[in-house]
Amino acid sequence: MVFFSLIRTFVGCMNKGHKETISIRFISCAFMVLAIAIFKPFGLEVWQWQAYVHLLAIFALGLFSCFLTEVILRYIVRMPRSYDRGVSYIISRNLRFQCINTPLVSTLICLYRHFAMSSLVEGNKLSWGNYLETLVIIAFLSFAVGLYWRFKFRSRYLAAELEETRQLNEQLKKLQTSNAGVPRQTEDDTPAGDTDQDSQVTLEGTTNEHVTLDISNLLYIEAVGNYVKIVNKHDGEVKTNMLRATMKQMEDSLQAYPMIVRCHRAFMVNLGQVEQISSNSRAMQLVMHHSHDAIPVSRSNVNKLKELLG
Repeated sequence: MVFFSLIRTFVGCMNKGHKETISIRFISCAFMVLAIAIFKPFGLEVWQWQAYVHLLAIFALGLFSCFLTEVILRYIVRMPRSYDRGVSYIISRNLRFQCINTPLVSTLICLYRHFAMSSLVEGNKLSWGNYLETLVIIAFLSFAVGLYWRFKFRSRYLAAELEETRQLNEQLKKLQTSNAGVPRQTEDDTPAGDTDQDSQVTLEGTTNEHVTLDISNLLYIEAVGNYVKIVNKHDGEVKTNMLRATMKQMEDSLQAYPMIVRCHRAFMVNLGQVEQISSNSRAMQLVMHHSHDAIPVSRSNVNKLKELLG
C-alpha cells in the first residue's frame, strides 16, 4: 500500500510540473551523502571500496525517506504541496517536512548500520546511542541543506510575499467598498446608516463605566492587563478610552458587526479602518488609518483573516 502511494505521489509530482521538487530532493540527498563521504562517520573508513556501496545505499534510503515523507504530508497530515497558498504555507510545509523526514531517515540509516555495517564495525549495532548519533548528524545536515535552499529561493519567496500582500490589500479594499461603513444588524432590519442611533454602540465593562462611540469610527481595541484600550476617531482626532473589561466582553458586545474581528489574543480591529496589510514570512500586521498603528495578526488568526478577505 505504501509502495503504491509512493508511486502515485511520484507520478503526481511529474504530472503537476513538480520536477523541480524532485531535483531538489536528489540534490539534497546527494549533499548529505557527500558530507558523509568526506567526514566518514559510522566507521565508513574501514570499508575501503565497499564504502561507496554503502554510500549509494544511504543515498537510496534518503530518497525513499523523502518520498515517504511526501506521502505522510499529503495523505495523513493532509498538507498537499501547493505554491498558491502563500509563502507562510510553503515555509510551514517545509518545516513539517524536515521534522518528519529527519527522524525517519535517521531510523532507516540506523537500521542499515545494524544489518549491513555491523560485521566490521561493532559500534554500528542497533542502540539508542547509535540512533542519537545518527539523528544529530542527519539533523545538522538537514539544517545546512535547508539554509542553502532558503537562501537560493529567497528572491522567489520575497516575490511571492509581495504578490500575496498585494492580493490581500486588493481584497481588503473590495471588502471595505462592499461594506461601506460597518455592516450592522438591527432588530427592525432598518438599513444601516438610516439614523444616527444605528451607528452608535455602547461598550460596557465590569464597572459602571461605559464608552459610547460611532462604530464606523472605531479603529481597534487592545487588551491591557485588566483593562481594554479603545482607540477611535473623534472630531478628526484619534481618541483613547480605557475601560475595565475583558476582550471576551468586547467580542460579545461587537459580534453583530462582521467588520470588527479578533486578529490577535490582545487585539480586535475594524477592517473598515485598516489602511493596508503588510506581511512577511514571520508576521502579518494591519496598519490603521489615522493612528498608523501596526496591529499584529497572530499565526492562529492569519488563515481566518485570509478567508474573511477572500
